[in-house]
Amino acid sequence: MACNWKDSSKQMQEYHDQEWGIPTHDDQKLFEYLVLESLQAGLSWELIIRKREAIRKCFCDFDVEKVASFDIDDIERIMHTDDMIKSLRKVNAMISNAKAFIDVQKEFGNFNKYLWSYSNGKTICYKGHEQGINISKNDLSTLISSDLKKRGFKYVGPVIIYSYLQACGIINDHDKECICYQKIKNNYPCITIDEEDIYKIL
Repeated sequence: MACNWKDSSKQMQEYHDQEWGIPTHDDQKLFEYLVLESLQAGLSWELIIRKREAIRKCFCDFDVEKVASFDIDDIERIMHTDDMIKSLRKVNAMISNAKAFIDVQKEFGNFNKYLWSYSNGKTICYKGHEQGINISKNDLSTLISSDLKKRGFKYVGPVIIYSYLQACGIINDHDKECICYQKIKNNYPCITIDEEDIYKIL
């Protein structure tokens, strides 16, 4: 591994080496990543990774149908779960997002088809990012964020969605020295473009 994760905790390193940036097409995993990224708002990613199993327990292993059906008793259960993020606003937002997620599934067949349509099913390698250029949002994350908000999703601003796109592999932001960078380029459909060229592939 390389990137800037080398001095992170073991949990963070494992997440980087085994998950971060690997193209993900499973709806349950895509929902999990969306919940984790949305819950991170205002917090550190290391905290989210540390609390991940508690979050998983609270949200029924990220089963979107179950989360969408949560009632006041489930909210109380979550708010009294040890090691959980105690934000009533965020918990309610995740339930609302589950319902919006299901609506997208119904419209497109699955959430995967919706999300990956923004990159034509390919992982985007932005020129310069592999050199360690660090950005927090771009035109693509702003575009997707805007559409998700129109569909009723919450905690999905451009910065959160940029991190989400990194996590699920739509954007490959590993450093070029990182073994994960080339592994992704060698094993998955990828496209290399300039930052401003995203609209050329839509």
